[in-house]
Amino acid sequence: MTTKISRRSFFNRSLGLGAGALLIKTFPTFGFSKKVTIPMIVTSHTNQTGHNAMETGWEILLNGGSAIDAVEKAANIIEIDPEDASVGYGGIPNEHGVVQLDASIMDGKTYNAGSVACLENIKIPSSVARIVMERTDHVMLVGQGALDFAKKWGFREENLLTEKARKIWLRWKEGLSDRDDWGPPEHLKDKEDLESYWEGFPETEHHYGTTNVLAIDQNGDVAGITTTSGLGFKIPGRVGDSPIIGAGLYVDNEVGAAGATGRGEDVIKSCATFYIVMRMKEGRTPQEACEDALIMIVDKYKKVNPDFFPSEKFVAINKYGEFGCARMKGRGKPRMSVMNDKGYSKHEGTIAPQE
Repeated sequence: MTTKISRRSFFNRSLGLGAGALLIKTFPTFGFSKKVTIPMIVTSHTNQTGHNAMETGWEILLNGGSAIDAVEKAANIIEIDPEDASVGYGGIPNEHGVVQLDASIMDGKTYNAGSVACLENIKIPSSVARIVMERTDHVMLVGQGALDFAKKWGFREENLLTEKARKIWLRWKEGLSDRDDWGPPEHLKDKEDLESYWEGFPETEHHYGTTNVLAIDQNGDVAGITTTSGLGFKIPGRVGDSPIIGAGLYVDNEVGAAGATGRGEDVIKSCATFYIVMRMKEGRTPQEACEDALIMIVDKYKKVNPDFFPSEKFVAINKYGEFGCARMKGRGKPRMSVMNDKGYSKHEGTIAPQE
């Protein structure tokens, strides 16, 4: 189900720029061809910040810009949002109260990629990952080395722990154990007024959160970014799937792109986004390929724990302008934001496996 959202400004701008900015192209691939309208950009985020990110990326694509520029600038919009507890500035910290960020970027046109992991004090890790991709012959930089590299390229260190994220962390810390000294004095623990400090803050459970931004430009080139603050309250130094090419992100210029959110450990072990793109190469739609990856992960665990359904969500696009998303059984239906020549919409995906 796709819910259309009116965007008067989109249509006005499209008319002002003329038809030349949007091209109908035929891509002969996998032995057949389809007519598609490009450019297009999508994200796994569907809140207002995700909408804003799509507008920023679309503006670049509509003016003939590259997919790699579009995904970077769109991802930055989400990374700098202090209200988003899953990405960049304001992200949930690790168990020591320190925000550590992971991000990856891949350019289908050049078959090049870059990533950073355990990066501290930099709001826009996806932009640092892009410099790793374009200005080094490495793919990944981590920890202090990633920070030193970012500073050499002019990125400014900033405190990424917002007041909201700090209080979420402190509440988690207080509830972690009844045998340590965190929390109110023993003789006051049952006083209701002590809870007023936490009023308005969400429950402190292990928090997964990531965003993917995938795009295809008017030349048919594909690019993608996955960026995250990682698993909430993680062990310091933990790296999830987001900065790992083939796990949290994969792009093939002849096929399309896929991104992952959720429990990164399962995505790493399954090389899930690479698998999704390869399934699309075999002719599966983005929607079908996302579902295939979830089923593949569940099948791997069946002999060990048949009742285990990890928290993955996948989004994907192909060269034809098709898109899809799917989430693991046991959770709500997934949604994604889409911007193309039809305007902005929120697409509702599927849950897999169904049984």
